[in-house]
Amino acid sequence: MKQNIYFLGIGGIGMSALARYFMHEGRHVAGYDRTPSDLTRRLESEGAEVHYADDPSLVGERFRDPASTLVIYTPAIPPDHREWAWLRENGFEIVKRSQALGHIAGDRFVMAVAGTHGKTTTTTLAAWLDHRAGSRGSAFLGGISKNFDSNLVLGPGERLAVEADEFDRSFLRLHPDVAVVTSADADHLDIYGTHESLLEAFAQFVRQVKRAAIVKLGVELPLDNPTARIYRYSYHTPCDFYAANIRLREGGYYMFDIVCPDRAVRDCTLGVPGHINVENAVAATALMWAAWRYGQAGGPFDEEGLRLALKGFAGVKRRFEFYMNTPKLVYMDDYAHHPRELEAAITSVRDMFPARRLTVVFQPHLYTRTRDFYPDFARALSLADEAILLPVYPAREEPIEGVTTEMIAGLMSIPCRIVPKERLVETLAATELDVAITFGAGDIDNYCEAIADKLRARQ
Repeated sequence: MKQNIYFLGIGGIGMSALARYFMHEGRHVAGYDRTPSDLTRRLESEGAEVHYADDPSLVGERFRDPASTLVIYTPAIPPDHREWAWLRENGFEIVKRSQALGHIAGDRFVMAVAGTHGKTTTTTLAAWLDHRAGSRGSAFLGGISKNFDSNLVLGPGERLAVEADEFDRSFLRLHPDVAVVTSADADHLDIYGTHESLLEAFAQFVRQVKRAAIVKLGVELPLDNPTARIYRYSYHTPCDFYAANIRLREGGYYMFDIVCPDRAVRDCTLGVPGHINVENAVAATALMWAAWRYGQAGGPFDEEGLRLALKGFAGVKRRFEFYMNTPKLVYMDDYAHHPRELEAAITSVRDMFPARRLTVVFQPHLYTRTRDFYPDFARALSLADEAILLPVYPAREEPIEGVTTEMIAGLMSIPCRIVPKERLVETLAATELDVAITFGAGDIDNYCEAIADKLRARQ
């Protein structure tokens, strides 16, 4: 591979992990992103050259030679991007992030997690379990692991845990040894067109699994892979892998048994709260069991190591992340941006904090997703007691006429108001709160610390 690697969209969660990997491998790394972020600042501190204006003249001298520079881009880069056009016109080798990841994964024992939601926490937990009770392998993650303080894990073991992203059909570049499918709800319809087309892509992903695929019970796909063993997992419905004897503890934490095809791992506790994370723990444990059953690591299945690793799991930034958790006030933040994710998260919080008043803040992500699912967003958010909505975060999209947050607000069955994001902190500071959650995949997380500071000052 070429010595110089240039990234278009270097600040993305998946792209930044690749950039960090190539720097570790001794390559020179540079790239463009639209705005500075914690991820880009960290890359710069580690030696990457990053700029934030779409201007071909800003591409550094080292990276202007097609003979020595590979370009990796994210599909979120718009087609009229000037640097992308300049790189194409000058004969650079240009590949998608998924192609680069597929190349890296080619000679590893790959444990992949796919799904329209749930995959980031499940992949991160699987990487942590492998680190503590497995082969100490590597991982490319779709979020910042609190245990590793990174979205990249580098280890000497043979295994590679990867988040298999369905956006732009990227996950079809992978041929994992073992894999989990957490969900396949309608999403990314701007890419797939129909839910049926998305389901066929997930079915193709399962066909590419080499040894064992573990699919959540209730996810209906054609499971017609003749070479891989198919398993099912669930939260608590008996099947190949599920949680049993589930007991709620103080603060929303759970103790439970994980039932596997050949054993039950008794009295597990997870280091993060919420029944949604119990389900993620079942999926991650199933993936580890499959890696042990179908891999080459050898040795016994380390049940005690698994229990200790589950207890020590610290979670993922922006996934059920608590900023405050007191008897008087709870404030947490979550990345949920799909109706099913919101429903699962809100239901889990209701179980954790029964009889308490729940206020949710939601920033819709993408005009197309808002257009396609606004009735479902309204139903999911109405599971709370009150809602504060922000304008749509456009990300890679141009506005669509008539598509606004008001479409969601108009169908809400609970008190609801819309505020500009610039007024969010002062709005929450002036609101009587008991349990509050901010949701969204846009830039709402930029306000979390300021919100927490204001709420702490009220205590």
